[in-house]
Formats: sequence, C-alpha cells, structure tokens
Amino acid sequence: MIVPGSLKRSLKRGAIVSAANWQVVFVQFIADTLFKTLLAVPVVGGVMLVVLLVGGDPADLLRLEPSQIVPTMVGVLLAQPAALVAFLSALGLVLASGSVLMFAVKAGTVTVLAAADAAAGPIEEGPLRMSSFDDARAWSLELFTGGVRGLFDRYLRLGISLSAVYAVIAGAYLLVVFGPPLSPRLDGSLIVGIASLVLIVAITLANFVYLLLQIVVAVEDCAVYQAVPHVVRLLKHRTRDLLQALAAILALMAMSTAASILATAALGLIAFVPFVGLAALPLQLCAWLVRGVVFQFVGLTGVATYVRMHRTLRARISEAETATGFHPVRSS
Repeated sequence: MIVPGSLKRSLKRGAIVSAANWQVVFVQFIADTLFKTLLAVPVVGGVMLVVLLVGGDPADLLRLEPSQIVPTMVGVLLAQPAALVAFLSALGLVLASGSVLMFAVKAGTVTVLAAADAAAGPIEEGPLRMSSFDDARAWSLELFTGGVRGLFDRYLRLGISLSAVYAVIAGAYLLVVFGPPLSPRLDGSLIVGIASLVLIVAITLANFVYLLLQIVVAVEDCAVYQAVPHVVRLLKHRTRDLLQALAAILALMAMSTAASILATAALGLIAFVPFVGLAALPLQLCAWLVRGVVFQFVGLTGVATYVRMHRTLRARISEAETATGFHPVRSS
C-alpha cells in the first residue's frame, strides 16, 4: 500500500527531481526570457508610435509600471484607429508565436520530469545524498525533443482552451467594472476591488487546473478530454495536498520576489556613487539571472510534486481495484 507522504517530503522529492534535471530549469528560463524580450519589441514600437503621434518624451511613458504601459498606449491610440490596429496586431502576433514556443518547451520539460519521477526511487526518504540526484537524473536531448514531438499538438489545444478561459474571465471582469452597477448600495471602488481579487483568484485556479491537465496528458499519454476525469479525481481525492503544495509554491515565489526587490533597492543605493556605482549594473544583472532561475526552479518543483501526487493516487486506486476485483472499463 502506497501511503502519501507529507507536504515536506513531497516538496523535497520535487526539488530533488528538478535539481537533478537542472537542464530543463535553464531551458525554461531561456525560453521565458526570450518570450518576454520578444514581447517588449512591439511595446517599444508602440511607445515610439505614440511619441510620433502626440509628441512628448518616451521616457515618461517607459517610467510607468509594466502593467500600465500597454493600457496607456491603447488609450492614446484610440484616437488613431489605424495605428491602434497595427499596434495590437503586432502585439498579438508576438504573443501568439511566443506562447507556441512556451507550449513546446513545456511539453519537453514535463516529459523529462515525469520520466525522472518514474525512474527515481524513494529519494525523499532519509537524508539528502548525491546518489539521490543520480537516481533522479533523466535529462537527455532525445527525451526532451521526443516529448516536444509527442505532446506539442495536445499542449497547443490546451493552450488555446486556456486562452478562451482567459477571454471569458477578462470579459466578465470588464463587464463588472465598466458595465451597469450591480447594486446602487455598493461603492464603485469596493466593487472594483472585489472584482480584481476575484480576477486574480480565477486566473490562478485556471492556471493550476491547466498545469494539472498538462501533467496528466504527459504521464498518461492520453488525449486532452481523457485527462479531464483524471484531474477531477485528483482534485477530489487530494484537494488538501494539492492546495497545500500550491500555497507553498506561491509562498516561495512571493519570498523570492521580496528578496529580489530588497536586493534591487540595496543596489540602487550605490548606483549613484562615483566609481562604486559602476559595479551596480553587473550586480543587478546577476540578481536578475538568479531571480529568474530560482523562479523556474520553484515552478518546476511544483510540477514534479504534482506528478508524484498523481502517480501515488493512481497506484492507490489500482491497488484498491485489485483488492476488490473491480476494474472499470477505461477508454483507450
């Protein structure tokens, strides 16, 4: 009988599997950095377009928060429909092509982590040794590219479905914020605050279910619609474990973000010191690299943890079916 381990043991196993296959961490980091860099190209072009149309200093626009730059440019370009269509088309093209790249990379990454988890023994038991990393090492370029070839079309369909869910969530949010008031007794700012909180929670849960579907599709090598019952079963039987793991991963990311902000602020204190300030740029670059790699490592630790939870539950159910002699008909 396979007994589920504690949250600490599950996360320990996920961290060992991710660290043993560190290549996928760097592949994910490079792909994510490339995606964000490509996405910045139409944004910078939009800034130049706004400056050409209305004048002003582009530095004023670039000093805004990243989440405010695109809405500000769209608001300015509303007076120029042709320029707005050109900007949104360029942004959409880069966003779509970059997302396709991320789907392909994720297919190879999940394949490697699933193979490593299957090959590793009880590495979460006992003290941490180098042999644990050797047992969990499964990376190879052939395995990664094989996962891309085998899962890309299914991951692409999953990504399109997630985009549709995003559109529904965003449409509901805009309807609540800009539509007729839900109740004249509620303050408008309160409604916007509640709607924004619900938006964040809805997107987080959508991404979580999407990740579980990706994992089940890779582990079971099944179609997307066949993965849905597995995910429902996983959410039903391991709700507490999944939510605890999700909370732990989000907390680790939040702490990494806080540490990155503090490091950036500390480096900013010496940026204006003559000669000494010259060291701020390479230090900031190093801090950015460390932050990006740590973020990817924490995220992939979560992936490996969910893979183990799914396999553990599947093994328990299989043992229960064998003990009772009940074997439901499974779709091929």
